[in-house]
Amino acid sequence: MNSTGKESRHVSIYIDRSVDDVYAYASDPVNLPSWAHGLGKSIERREDHWVAESSPMGRVVIAFAPHNKLGVLDHEVTLPSGVTVYNPVRVIASDAGSEVIFTLRRRPEMSDADYERDAGMVAADLSRLKELLESA
Repeated sequence: MNSTGKESRHVSIYIDRSVDDVYAYASDPVNLPSWAHGLGKSIERREDHWVAESSPMGRVVIAFAPHNKLGVLDHEVTLPSGVTVYNPVRVIASDAGSEVIFTLRRRPEMSDADYERDAGMVAADLSRLKELLESA
């Protein structure tokens, strides 16, 4: 088990769509259930935050970075335990398309298996996002 909590991994994917297209779709919380299964299969707005009831982690509260022109998709996920996890995510131009980069931070309590499982879930979510956007 890593007890420092200072390890990060960048999980990324190239999407053959413009930065504007990728950002517009990925930044809309209503679209999350279609591609970000790690956050849940449904999401609902409640005041200034969003709630995913059917997340693999249980009920989570999600707060998103304000809409911006820099491709920042950062969000904080408050777990059922009350712990809040900050997730840096960017959409950047890459040739004629875009690259989505998710920085996965290892929390101090995570085992190697937990960290690898989370990395796999993020990669699967990004693959679904690619598939949805490239087939549209």
